[in-house]
Amino acid sequence: MVAWAFHRISGIGVWAFIVLHVFDIWLIGANPELYDDLGKFYASPAGRVMETLLGAALFYHALNGMRIVVMDFWPALTAYHRQLWRVVWIVFFALGLPGAYIILKPIWEVAG
Repeated sequence: MVAWAFHRISGIGVWAFIVLHVFDIWLIGANPELYDDLGKFYASPAGRVMETLLGAALFYHALNGMRIVVMDFWPALTAYHRQLWRVVWIVFFALGLPGAYIILKPIWEVAG
């Protein structure tokens, strides 16, 4: 049930990113100054935190989606859905934490 909820929540985050991305691409032609301001916000600490959360949502959604596909193609593996979900989290943290560090590193470099 928790995997289902996280998958839906991360899917909403991915959808929100797509809407925001379409909007900021539209700004290039409609209002270049506002586009530049939005780019400055994305480079700010708050923007980097939001980018990290977006990356986490995208990564979790992709990994959990692959887990679901594996269980769809090999139904016998549904007996191991909890173990597969744990594998999703292990991969998520093993690869996601270094990625988050890279994205957030400029915040600590400026502060330090």
